[in-house]
Amino acid sequence: MTKYLRKRALVLGVAGAFFFMNSVPAIAGLVESKPSSEVIISQRDQDMQRVQRALESKLLQEKLKAYGLTKEEIEKKLSQLSDEQLHTLAKASDRVLAGGDGLGVAIAVVVLLILIVILLKLLNKEIIIR
Repeated sequence: MTKYLRKRALVLGVAGAFFFMNSVPAIAGLVESKPSSEVIISQRDQDMQRVQRALESKLLQEKLKAYGLTKEEIEKKLSQLSDEQLHTLAKASDRVLAGGDGLGVAIAVVVLLILIVILLKLLNKEIIIR
């Protein structure tokens, strides 16, 4: 009788193990990669260049002078920023450069109008403004 119960316990144990192994959910996901130190350094250099390019804007220089900051103070503050802070500042400086002052657009419109007038004159067309 004990031999019969051992076989039955063994069968139930193996079946339970198979059931348990198949019912455990698999957990999968993306693992973020860790960049090498070279990538981190180059990212910081790129961010610093973007901020420097924004600081060359005349409008921004005037604003900083109005706040009483000199170029040396700004350079000192930039060197003390962490990588995250510098990256945030670089992203914000891209928005400053994107706005501009509209001078480039005005010049492009004037040049386009002059080209249209020259083209119409070459085609012997008259420009009548009423």
